[in-house]
Amino acid sequence: MTVITCIDDLKRLHKRRAPKMFYDYCESGSWTEQTFRENTSDYDKIRLRQRVAVDMTNRTTATKMIGQDVSMPVALAPIGIAGMQHADGEILAARAAETFGVPFTLSTMSICSIEDVARKTTKPFWFQLYTMKDQDYLRRLIERAKAAKCSALVITLDLQILGQRHKDLKNGLSAPPKLTMKSIVDLAFRWRWGMGMMSTPRRSFGNIIGHVDNIKDPSSLHAWTAEQFDPALDWKKVEEIKEMWGGPVILKGILDAEDAKMAAQVGADAIIVSNHGGRQLDGALSSIRALPSILDAVGDEVEVHIDSGIRSGQDVLKAMAMGAKGTMIGRAFLYGLGAMGQAGVTKALEVIQKELDISMALCGKRDITDVDRDILLVPEDFEGHWQGYPRNT
Repeated sequence: MTVITCIDDLKRLHKRRAPKMFYDYCESGSWTEQTFRENTSDYDKIRLRQRVAVDMTNRTTATKMIGQDVSMPVALAPIGIAGMQHADGEILAARAAETFGVPFTLSTMSICSIEDVARKTTKPFWFQLYTMKDQDYLRRLIERAKAAKCSALVITLDLQILGQRHKDLKNGLSAPPKLTMKSIVDLAFRWRWGMGMMSTPRRSFGNIIGHVDNIKDPSSLHAWTAEQFDPALDWKKVEEIKEMWGGPVILKGILDAEDAKMAAQVGADAIIVSNHGGRQLDGALSSIRALPSILDAVGDEVEVHIDSGIRSGQDVLKAMAMGAKGTMIGRAFLYGLGAMGQAGVTKALEVIQKELDISMALCGKRDITDVDRDILLVPEDFEGHWQGYPRNT
């Protein structure tokens, strides 16, 4: 029996149990994958200050994200086709998050639909929206999220066009997987995954199938999806969607101080400093390296969260100490989902919270809301000396 002590343990299990195309979908970036790699390696450059002879009793990792109580400053990020990593994946992840007391975010491109997840959970979850050209579908999607009582709308801004992801193209990524000689051989060794998929009717995009006319098979679905991401998305459209939603709005995909200012100007409740996990613009800054300039730009005008690259409780601690008010994990929980289903997501959250709690204590802090840059040792050139950047200074 494998003893799980860190997120990497779950990652190894995930790789063994999930089909290659879905594991690669999780564990890859665009183009050369430079940004994908630096999202994690840049956290390693930040050191923690150990403090001793301080009272470490009565510690707490509890805080709030957009006014909602959370057991730790971590939300589950929206992940497309999570239900292909494990049968009913989004439902299982949402249940794990609900029990643990952290937010779950359902992707537009999920396998389990909004209604599926709402029926199988008891507390509101967040819904992530990709802006589509089909305005009627977009409006109906937002109304469905309202009907499901989703407590926040997360609008993704950094996928107006799809970044080129070499592994996905080479693997012929699809949901459900296309049966080729290569995929059949791979699936033959993933019997646990196959049995789970045979036990559920949820094998394609639940928020699209049955909600868009003339989609009858995977090929027509792929063609519709490829044409739907809206390259004309601008701040005016963001304001329109915000008004259409009428509730808390989080803007995801902010990586530049000027964009952070615009997000605050349109009235976002929070922004997520994110480069889409390194899956869009390769060569962009890592999220943690971009965070300080964004915090300098918006101050307390808007709540700042961060994703992309978080693989441990220490990463969460570093992000919070840098000034973020919350974090989002994607791959870290997806490894657990692919490895062990709901129990794996719970284990990922337990690992991160334990690492966060112990590291916080050893830095001389008892409350996550009290951590600041005083517990960090940040290299002098960490943000980089880029000509003309950041533009707000």
